[in-house]
This record gives sequence, structure tokens and C-alpha cells, in this order.
Amino acid sequence: MSIAFTFPGQGSQAVGMGRDLADAFPEARDVFQEVDDALEQKLSKVMWEGPDDELTLTANAQPALMAVSIAAMRVMEKGGFSLKDKVSYVAGHSLGEYSALCAAGMFSLADTARLLRIRGNAMQAAVPVGQGAMAAIIGLEAGDVEDVCAAAGKNGVCQIANDNGGGQLVVSGARSAVEAATTLASEKGAKRAIMLPVSAPFHSALMQPAADAMREALADVKKTAPVVPVVANVTVSPLNDPEEIAERLVEQVTGRVRWRETVLWFGESEINALYEIGSGKVLSGLARRINRDLSAVPVNTPADIEAVMAALG
Repeated sequence: MSIAFTFPGQGSQAVGMGRDLADAFPEARDVFQEVDDALEQKLSKVMWEGPDDELTLTANAQPALMAVSIAAMRVMEKGGFSLKDKVSYVAGHSLGEYSALCAAGMFSLADTARLLRIRGNAMQAAVPVGQGAMAAIIGLEAGDVEDVCAAAGKNGVCQIANDNGGGQLVVSGARSAVEAATTLASEKGAKRAIMLPVSAPFHSALMQPAADAMREALADVKKTAPVVPVVANVTVSPLNDPEEIAERLVEQVTGRVRWRETVLWFGESEINALYEIGSGKVLSGLARRINRDLSAVPVNTPADIEAVMAALG
């Protein structure tokens, strides 16, 4: 059986995440402590005790989600699991691409935490609050939503930010343009077209200042070739070269997260099973809707890890 590991993105966070791993495994506790030390913040306290609005802040949610993913990985590795020997590819949804790269050894844990803090702060600061927006479009195909964005674009930037599959797309850009897109999508037959409660227009051209910040940050960080290829969000292609991966990470800030295509690519590449490493089960649900022939398994509790270790050896 050929498998891939996937790593969740923003929206999968929840107060309490990772606490059961920390309670059960010293190697998980070590991960959370290392992230706290790298950020000079007791992020683990926010993760386990909240409040929810503080955890949801982009600058906190991004390193927090990564920490849970890597804690699960470290527990598995302590039990003898080898990513290099057992897994064909890794991929992550938006910030999850950093988790995937940390798991595959391209970035150290501390550097990944710091990169995601920079990324979260830069994305938040790129556009004044209220000027940008995002909306979910349910029930239209990607081509139809591209047409909607083109029509709404006369009001400002409007583009597909996430193609999540299962008829679920997210558009992002200037608030007036995104609001126009929801109206146009409804007229085109969308089942739902709803504004999202987010603080910035992520994965749109308006994020260019954040992309510039990440180019600078990634240029300065130590990079090692990942032990397995990462399937990049923006190209849906497997990459091994650290400098090329870094360039794709810069592009990802303003580019589309092509998750539907990524899952389809896995199926075409003879992957049989996807294991979602970290908080929640969003990616597993999406995978089942995109390709019912793929097994999709969330891995975030001690029981999940025990089951995966037994299945994969």
C-alpha cells in the first residue's frame, strides 16, 4: 500500500487540541515546550485553555496547529515509525505545508514555529482590517467560480483562494468584490455563498506584502532536502529541492491552495491511503468527497496513533 501524510490548515484548531498527546507522551510535551521557547510565549497554555478568540488569531493558530501535527509525528517516530521508509509523499493545506516540511526534515521545529509566527503576523498586517474579505461558495465548479471572480473583479481583487473539493471553494480579495461575488454566485446557482468571519483576504494578490516578508524570512532560514517529496499547494507537483520549495511557499501566500487537485493527484499517483496528521479531521472529510477510492484517516489522539502504528508497522 502506498500512503501519503497530509497536514491540516487554519480552521482545524480547537481549544484543548494536543493536550491528550502531552498528557500521554513525554516526546509530545517536548514539542510543545520547544515551540513555547521558540516563540517566547506560553502558546501551549492558549492551546489547552483558550480563550478561543486568542487561539484563533492567525499568529497563534498557525504555529499551534503545526505543533500538534509534529507532536503526533514525534510520538510515532519514538515508536519506531519512519516517514522516509513508509510514506511516499507529504502535503499540507496552506500553513499545513510548513508542518509537512517540518515533519520531512526541511525545517527544524523551532524555525518552523518562528516562520509561521512571521507568516501569521505578516498576513494579518498586509491589509487593513475591513478592507479585505473571504467567502465560501458551495455547489459550483471551479470554472464557474472563476467566471464569478472575473465578473466581480471590476470592484477590486477577487480570486479563488482555496479549491477544497466537494463543490467547496473559497474566494478572497477586496471586500466589495467578494461581496459582489457572493451575489453573482447565488445567481449562477450556488447552493450557498456566505461571507466568512476572517480577518484578512488570505491567498489573494492583496497578500503581496506578506509574500515579500516570507521571501525574506525563508532566505535566512536553514533548509535541508525533505526525506520525502512535498506536493506543493500552488503547483500540485512533488518537490525535493529546498530552494524551489521555498519559492513555492512564497507564491502560496498570494496563490490558490489547490487541494482538490492535490487529492486527485494522489489517486492518479497510486496512493491508496491518506493519513491526516494533527488537529481535527477536515482534510479526511474533503478527501472522501473528492475520491471515494482513497482511504482517509485522521490521526490526532493516542488511540489514533496506536491504530496507525499497528496498521503501518
